[in-house]
Amino acid sequence: MTKDVLEVDSVQMQYDGRIIISDVYLKCETNDIIGILGRNGSGKSTLLKIIFGIEAADFKFVRINSVVKTKTSELLDQISYLPQDNFIPSSFTVEKTIGLSISKNMISRFHNDEMIQSILDKKIKHLSGGELRYLEIKLVLNTNSKFVLLDEPYNGLSPVMIKKVNQLILSKGDEKGIIITDHNYENVIKVSTKLTLIKEGKLFHLKTKNELVERGYLREGML
Repeated sequence: MTKDVLEVDSVQMQYDGRIIISDVYLKCETNDIIGILGRNGSGKSTLLKIIFGIEAADFKFVRINSVVKTKTSELLDQISYLPQDNFIPSSFTVEKTIGLSISKNMISRFHNDEMIQSILDKKIKHLSGGELRYLEIKLVLNTNSKFVLLDEPYNGLSPVMIKKVNQLILSKGDEKGIIITDHNYENVIKVSTKLTLIKEGKLFHLKTKNELVERGYLREGML
C-alpha cells in the first residue's frame, strides 16, 4: 500500500528578534503518529500553525507527496487541525455539528460510539469540557484529510477521558499521519510511533525516549 507523505522543510521564524524556530524539518507518513515535545514557549504550537498555514513563517516549504503547497487553501482537504481552543459554536447541537462536519456515509459509524450516543441530543454549551474535547478530536480525526495536527488534545481531561482519546488516536493511526503535541508527555509517548523534541528552536528527531532525559527535557525517573 502506497503511503502519503507530508514534509515540512526549512521552517524558520523569528519574533521580536528572537529565534522561535530554526531550520526545522519534519516528515510524516500515513501510519505515523509523531509526538512533538518541548517546554512552554518552545514553539510546538507555532510549528503546527505554520504547517496548517494559519501562522506566517519567515521561510518554509510544505510538500505533500513531493508536491509543494504554497497556499493554505491547498492544504484544507489534506490536513485537519485541532486548535487548543474550542472551535464549535456553543449554540449548535451535537447532532447538527456532526451532520455539518462528517460525510453522510460516515455519520452512522460516527454515532456508533457510547460517548457520542450519551451527548447526541445536547447543545454544545451544555457539554462538559471532556465531552466537548472528545467530540472535537473525533470530528477532526474523521475528516477525509490524510494528515491530522493535534494541539494539546489532553488539556483539562480526566484520566478516563484521556484513555478514550488515546483509543481514538490509535484507531486512526493506521490510516492517517498524525502529529500531536501536548504538555502531557506520558500520553504523547504512549501513543506516538516517533518522538521529536523542540529545544532552542531546533527540532531533534529522537531514536529512543531516553533522549528526553539526555537532552534535558525530563529528569531521571520521569519516564
